[in-house]
Amino acid sequence: MRSDKIKLGIERTPHRALLFATGLARPDLKKPFIGVATAFTDLIPGHIGMRDLERFIERGICYAGGVPFFFGVPGICDGIAMGHSGMRYPLALREIVADTIETVCNAHQLDGVVCLTNCDKITPGMLMGIARIDIPAIVVTAGPMLSGRFNKKKLAFVHDTFEAVGRARKGLISAGELSCIEMEACPGAGSCQGLYTANTMACITEAMGMSLPGCATSLAVSAKKRRIAQASGERIVELVKRNITPRQIMNQRAFHNAILIDMALGGSTNTVLHLMAIAHEAGVKLPLKLFDQISRSTYHIANIEPAGEHFMEDLEFAGGIPAVLKRLKRSLKNTQTVSGKSIMQIAEEAHIYDEEVIRPLNRAYHREGGIAVLYGNLAPEGCVVKQSAVSPKMMKFRGRAKVYNSEEEALKDILNNKIRSGDVVVIRYEGPAGGPGMREMLAPTSAIVGMGLAESVALITDGRFSGGTKGPCIGHISPEAAEGGLLAIVKDNDIISINIPQRKIELELAQSEIERRLKLWRAPKSKVSFGYLARYKRQVTAASKGAILS
Repeated sequence: MRSDKIKLGIERTPHRALLFATGLARPDLKKPFIGVATAFTDLIPGHIGMRDLERFIERGICYAGGVPFFFGVPGICDGIAMGHSGMRYPLALREIVADTIETVCNAHQLDGVVCLTNCDKITPGMLMGIARIDIPAIVVTAGPMLSGRFNKKKLAFVHDTFEAVGRARKGLISAGELSCIEMEACPGAGSCQGLYTANTMACITEAMGMSLPGCATSLAVSAKKRRIAQASGERIVELVKRNITPRQIMNQRAFHNAILIDMALGGSTNTVLHLMAIAHEAGVKLPLKLFDQISRSTYHIANIEPAGEHFMEDLEFAGGIPAVLKRLKRSLKNTQTVSGKSIMQIAEEAHIYDEEVIRPLNRAYHREGGIAVLYGNLAPEGCVVKQSAVSPKMMKFRGRAKVYNSEEEALKDILNNKIRSGDVVVIRYEGPAGGPGMREMLAPTSAIVGMGLAESVALITDGRFSGGTKGPCIGHISPEAAEGGLLAIVKDNDIISINIPQRKIELELAQSEIERRLKLWRAPKSKVSFGYLARYKRQVTAASKGAILS
């Protein structure tokens, strides 16, 4: 066992003394040492139920003959960090999480690790970490939140809180209604109820084979989630005995399946960044263009919040990810999974219980997948849009630019009714380096929807969007403005054309004028000059490469 390096031989007498100080007995030295990387925190609703799941993971490890060792991983709630300077940190946190997994598991020579995670950047960070160190590992995502309720209506966090801000500003709902909504939208533990980044990452983690079947959609408060947690604890010991490691599972075929499921579900655009970063750690090439290639040949068969009216609980009761795999069986590439079953076996054994939630291919919501990758002079290295959440009316759009150098500037004008039909809101200097941290733009995009502008206004940015974003919102523009991309020279009233079916985004400006403006452009002063974000800014790469650190 790998852990023998810290527990066998006379020269390890001091190490054993320290291990015995933790409460271990001498027979425990003969057992596999299993780390449990837990992201429990009181700060994140998606993580507050993890103390309960920790018990069941521990029970499973002990039952199977392993020794569990718990260690903490930091977490941020994107929703609470949203709309202020705190949103510079979540994407940067992904690298800290990966580094934590590497550091603890290698320093203590653990034989295997269970990753207990749930929310947006923590799950990809853990996957990056285990791909990097390549020791036996299994992921337990803590599960989606139940829907809220108000006036007999199901509530979802993003749709019914962020968009409610815009509706309240327009006088469409009263202060009393707003107060009730904010109390009822999130009824308890779990990741937010729609197919936002946290739940999308859980779904593709299961599709890649790194979670047990049913893990992604089993609800945070359910006994089923407890059983999966215990089974995962048992399974990691078997993975150690057989030396089955993440890179054996997360190969090129597994990433194909992950993208396939993402496109079929209409998941968050953030997954483009995360899958590229995880693939980098696993030694797998995953170019941005591959996402669009798979999207063009994949039917969009589930319409979950924010694009549709279904919730994650509906997907769970329809059969979960195994049922989606069954529907897409002809397009899957067979791979092994942490469960011991192949992905094809899981698909064949699954049942589809609701054909409206998981539609047959001949009744798909769209003939293409959820995400499209656009190119043009504004984004020669690419940019992304969640096309499944864009109305047919806005798939082609040509408008005049309204330019802002920060999210705050844009949000102020949106809420003060300064955005008009036909505008293209441009938010720049919010990219990986320019932000730094590539902030999500959920507040302005939701305000646009809440104020009834989703079918007459577009938004483009070198920043990111929450998985809860809908409408013609195009992010990840590369190269970003801070690196001298064309976004940096756009001016108010310039004409921008967007054609999602043709995958084009263009600044309609003469080449001579583009060259003149580029000569005059000077990089802005950095928004941070010290601390972690300053180091992050110096090392982070473009969104088109997954915003990994160089």
